[in-house]
Amino acid sequence: MCATCGCGDDDAAVITLPHEHEHEHEHHGHSHGHGGDHVHLPVTETITLEQKVLAKNDLLAERNRDWLATRDILALNMTSSPGAGKTTLLERTIREFTEVPIAVIEGDQATLLDAERIGATGCRVVQINTGAGCHLDAEMTYRALETLDPAPGTLLFVENVGNLVCPALFDLGERGKVVVISVTEGTDKPLKYPHMFAAASLVLVNKIDLLPYVDFDLDRCREYATAINPHAQILPLSVTSGSGMTQWYEWLRRQRSATIEDHSRET
Repeated sequence: MCATCGCGDDDAAVITLPHEHEHEHEHHGHSHGHGGDHVHLPVTETITLEQKVLAKNDLLAERNRDWLATRDILALNMTSSPGAGKTTLLERTIREFTEVPIAVIEGDQATLLDAERIGATGCRVVQINTGAGCHLDAEMTYRALETLDPAPGTLLFVENVGNLVCPALFDLGERGKVVVISVTEGTDKPLKYPHMFAAASLVLVNKIDLLPYVDFDLDRCREYATAINPHAQILPLSVTSGSGMTQWYEWLRRQRSATIEDHSRET
């Protein structure tokens, strides 16, 4: 059980290779903390349990990081609210960024829908259904890596569950977190979810083709994000029109080069 948010435990997660199944199916994990008898831990015990959960996750994340480093794999943790456009972004990136092999770990509470979309591009993908869980963690990611077994030099995207709360706290062993927001969500998104933006290496502001039709202040959103995290890069783009995609690909190239250089120094 996740002490941070009370969601389902790791054992509820199901890892699936979508192409092995002819029919879509859903997995429903065991929910925790809803109905029945409730156990109310004192605040001090809850904090201690949360610290232990995060400490264990951090150790497993380091194992993942070492595993990825030995293979020169750049891993990026893709986070967003539902509907911001993560999967559409990955579909276009897979089609156009053909310089390196790409693999994807898909995280959703249920269904294979996004994994099937990614698989339709020809990309290797594995699905994690978390059941009641609202985020991926390092153990789920490790199990998915073993199943996917990405080739050395792969660019690995981990598409996290649509949620800007708990994914901010759980290191998966990635090089960095990429936060995707859209102009339809409101200018104040960074203020509402500061932990996620504080953890971000890059903030992608998607759907800028809709700016004439929505109440969204791009400059103000940038100010909010950089006030929370001065080191995060902010990149406006539109996956639909292609605006900003070249800059996104350039950022990926820089990250990949830096990953290989870091691994070379470590060895």
